Amino acid sequence: MIEETSPEQLERSSTRRRRHAAPREAKAGGVMRSSALMAAGTVVSRATGLIRQVLQAAALGTGLLATTYNQANTVPTSLYFLLIGGALNSVLVPQLVRARAEDPDGGAAFEQRLVTLVLCVLGAGTALATWAAPEIISVYQQDTPATHDAFELTVVFARFLLPQIFFYGVFSIFGQVLNARNRFGAMMWTPVLNNVVLITMFGLYLGMMTAPEKVSDITGAQVRLLGIGTTLALTVQALALVPYAHAAGFRLRPRFDWRGAGLRKSVNAARWTLLFVLANLVASTVVTRLASAADAALPSDGVGYTAYSYAQQIWMLPQSIVTVSLVTALLPRMSRAVTEHRLDDLRADLSRALRISGVIIVPAAFFFVAFGPQIAQLLFAHGATDAADTVPLGHMLQAFGLGLIPFSAQYLLLRGFYAFEDTRTPFRMALWVSGINIALAVACHLLLSPRWAVTGMAAAYALSYAVGLLMTALRLRKRTEGLLDGRRICRTYAKLTSAATGAGAAGWLIARSCSHNLTPVSWTPAVSLAAGGIAMALVFLLFARLLRIGELRSLPGLG
Repeated sequence: MIEETSPEQLERSSTRRRRHAAPREAKAGGVMRSSALMAAGTVVSRATGLIRQVLQAAALGTGLLATTYNQANTVPTSLYFLLIGGALNSVLVPQLVRARAEDPDGGAAFEQRLVTLVLCVLGAGTALATWAAPEIISVYQQDTPATHDAFELTVVFARFLLPQIFFYGVFSIFGQVLNARNRFGAMMWTPVLNNVVLITMFGLYLGMMTAPEKVSDITGAQVRLLGIGTTLALTVQALALVPYAHAAGFRLRPRFDWRGAGLRKSVNAARWTLLFVLANLVASTVVTRLASAADAALPSDGVGYTAYSYAQQIWMLPQSIVTVSLVTALLPRMSRAVTEHRLDDLRADLSRALRISGVIIVPAAFFFVAFGPQIAQLLFAHGATDAADTVPLGHMLQAFGLGLIPFSAQYLLLRGFYAFEDTRTPFRMALWVSGINIALAVACHLLLSPRWAVTGMAAAYALSYAVGLLMTALRLRKRTEGLLDGRRICRTYAKLTSAATGAGAAGWLIARSCSHNLTPVSWTPAVSLAAGGIAMALVFLLFARLLRIGELRSLPGLG
């Protein structure tokens, strides 16, 4: 016999369900708003960064001269991550969240000690790196009689740019303090200030000086403008976070009582993250050195490191806007889920983030394959760079292309390990990815001509992350006791790949038709890219509807 339920009982049951559902809905809505705010900030930051990059290519070109500046500007980033940056970005958010939840003072003393420790380490590391600039540059670039001028110029740039190490640390540590308080917007918006300063700098460079074509043509005034202006831009970005942290309740008070203060766990966790960064740094250093050899062989053809760097930065834009925003908002939430033993919630967050980010990442990867040459010519064929110089860059963008899918997905899955405060497994994954990348890059250097060697290295980078994704997924599935929602994720990505393949082919045909029939020639890249891109977007949306890709409706966020 079925017991009849009274209206009063139904109302009480409904009220209980609403009370239990409200926190989940609030959390989802909070992540959605945080992700949308960060995505908006990242879009503006990347848009201004793209303008800066276009001006930089117009000023310096894509050959050996540009490589001297770009290599020197890459070194501070690499050394910062090697010193402490990797730990800040991945390990310390869970530690800060735990301290705020468990310490009697809400984690205030822990934060002050941590900030003091980070600034001391980076201050000493910056001074040492600036002193050792020639030795550091020799790791990235070979000093030979034929390339001695380029080597010396790179060292001069490095002395101006290496102080950025310290300011990268200021930006990151104050950003993580804000992230632990669920204040995500400032860290995504302040890079716009960096780009505004750099845009002004390159504008002055182009407007007031004759852009040199060779290494020997650049003047001391131009070197000083580029060196001081670039470091000043990052300084402005870093210091802009300080008032936001103060408004969020953080008080900067130097504390050197590190012993017995609970930092040992952070240091132990950071040890594996340091090794993770070191593995990636070794791979990037090998690729940089090999790509520089292509620059030395063909110094004016845009086939080496600068073209590789520009292509990689363009290729990573979708991941930076979508995936990084999701991860930054989700990592504190996933860390709390693990702390409270809610593995189902962790799985749900990872699954939803993978599927929603895939709606952008998968078609973006096919977009780069279809339109790499047009993108390169539209963005970089200006000033010191002509259309012919952008052809290798466009091919590198195509070679990177499909690797965006495993690169973005692995980035998300690794954050599952960091939520468990497991930093050893990501290091092991980095060893495999870096080892495969190095082996394939060396093979490209030995087997391919200088014209195609670096394009092959871009494809090698993409392939190494495909292998890394497979291994990471298998390890995380075991770590979460099989709770990865694999079938649903694979089904969604299969649909997205099918839709993007058809859409990319249609867009490519339209762009190809425009490029053969359009006059004047100067309009060809813009019109071909616009027509092909619109066609690809429309066909993708049509196929997504036919294939019933439900995640498309959830694109604005995680709510």
